[in-house]
Amino acid sequence: MKIGMTSIYVSDPVAAFQYYTTTLGFMERMFVPEANLAIVVSKEDSTGINLLLEPNENPVAKTYQEALYKSGIPVITMFSDDIHAEYEKLKELGVVFKKSPTNADWGTEAVFDDTFGNYVQLAQL
Repeated sequence: MKIGMTSIYVSDPVAAFQYYTTTLGFMERMFVPEANLAIVVSKEDSTGINLLLEPNENPVAKTYQEALYKSGIPVITMFSDDIHAEYEKLKELGVVFKKSPTNADWGTEAVFDDTFGNYVQLAQL
């Protein structure tokens, strides 16, 4: 058994789809804007885990998303083989980082705001 898809709540799936594909460099897996359906996948692993950009229209989802954001907790971790290069590339594209690359016991991490109500952790093991 393996994970096929996971999701994160976003304030606007259509705009989030544009951001995740254009700015972050993900590939379209499925995009049906009239249904608020946006699924992306990494260009580096196109057969890997799909990411559903799920609308936070449900009050429980919105409360959960807002609580994580207010607490500064990333909703997802994305891995990079060269976090410093990835950080510089994303900064040049306008990505706003809450935390620049920082060494930890397990590797290096950085955290950015996806502008749709989430913090995302970028990690290099």
